[in-house]
Amino acid sequence: MILYVLRHAIAEDPRPGQSDSTRQLTETGRNRCRRVLAHAKRVKVQPQYIVTSPYDRAAQTAEIARVELGFDRELITSNALVPFVSVQDLWNAIRDYAIGGDVMVVGHNPQLSMLVAWLLGARTDALWLKKSGLVSLDIGSAGPHPRAELSWLLTPGSVGR
Repeated sequence: MILYVLRHAIAEDPRPGQSDSTRQLTETGRNRCRRVLAHAKRVKVQPQYIVTSPYDRAAQTAEIARVELGFDRELITSNALVPFVSVQDLWNAIRDYAIGGDVMVVGHNPQLSMLVAWLLGARTDALWLKKSGLVSLDIGSAGPHPRAELSWLLTPGSVGR
């Protein structure tokens, strides 16, 4: 299975009294995310599932992925992608989809960076995904203690303007 890990795009700063879950993407964030995903489409990213955090900024990022990649299925919302859910709990949720093909998850840091580091067998602080950062991991086995190989990492800066 290939696991694609996409951090949400740049979102608006929190406003007093606003729930963190309702923050919206900025136009700059949307544009940078589109650039990353347009490049991902050129390298044939074709997940069978896109699983997203229910937070607005992640769901909006997942929708951009759906459009840019020509994904014709429904997005799946999972509370396992809410910030600060443990990496093991997140992996257990991802495993539910692994038998069906390649999976893209869309969520938040520090959780996603910790997931990637854990799958690579690295220290949890070894990697920090940038907003709209997209990682491709080749997962050898979807067992409870997986290991992955890093295929590639895209950031808005690495795909040009």
